Amino acid sequence: MQNPFQNFFRHNAGFALFIAIALSVVMQASPPFATLAQAASKIAVIVNNIPITTNDISRRAAFFKLRRMKGNHRKMAREELITEALKMQEARRRRINIPQKEIDAAYLRFAKGNKIPAKVMSKILNKSGVTVRGFKQFIRANMTWQSLVAARFRSEASPQKKNPLDHLHGGKGGKTGNATEYTLQQIVFVVPKAKLKIQSQARIQEANNFRANYAGCQQAFAQAASLKNVSILKRGRIQAHEIPDRWRKEVETTKPGKTTRPLKTEKGVEMLAVCHVRQVRSKIPVNKADIFASAGGAQKNASALEKRYIAELRKRAVIKNR
Repeated sequence: MQNPFQNFFRHNAGFALFIAIALSVVMQASPPFATLAQAASKIAVIVNNIPITTNDISRRAAFFKLRRMKGNHRKMAREELITEALKMQEARRRRINIPQKEIDAAYLRFAKGNKIPAKVMSKILNKSGVTVRGFKQFIRANMTWQSLVAARFRSEASPQKKNPLDHLHGGKGGKTGNATEYTLQQIVFVVPKAKLKIQSQARIQEANNFRANYAGCQQAFAQAASLKNVSILKRGRIQAHEIPDRWRKEVETTKPGKTTRPLKTEKGVEMLAVCHVRQVRSKIPVNKADIFASAGGAQKNASALEKRYIAELRKRAVIKNR
């Protein structure tokens, strides 16, 4: 019998591996996973009065196993769930809540984006011990954390500092006229410089898959929540003359709510999403600059902020092992 995922395997090796392993679990109904739900659950650790159970750890450990990640899966799961609990507590403190319908929508997009019926994926997750509930918890934590980091990043940006792009909106030597203004989102499938030649093609395929299932700027963060090393940056309102030459034609031919084609850059593989388009009166400057040149620095800053943020949460946390 032909494997129903055979064509998909050719295009997405990473998730294909996930499915290949998971399918074997479903077919064989491995006893350890099959009896997981029946096992008695005990409290394994308490994080600021919030319990993490042995079943929580088992579900996350099963997820590590499906992805064939190296190391002690239960220990890794325990640490990740502790960090996850701290993130969710911080989100509640800051009143950040991702509606359940957005979690469910992200789950369905993940299945659709990987060409797997949602019911089949649910069966795979449940049989493997990950469970649909466990995977949605993982999605929720990622979406919530992205919102937290974005809010923290904005709050730490000094309002006293002049925007380095302000000079692009006017200045001496320009002329006033009509201009097309775009609200853009920058999507970066990050590839380390040392692996650009090896990984670029695979990342382009991932980007094309993301593009085919793109549900708009509002849903982009949810869509990217389950993807690895994908950064989404809000570039705000940008006029046509400000867009670098390498992107301008792509942006001008992209409809609102869609993305440009993927482009290989020094950061990996990038796309621009066009959120909104309108006509404005503007003073067009003589000088131009690459307004996306600072994206790499922003990503580094965001990464450093994430590490610092997590360290702060752990420092003031009360964690009790049972």
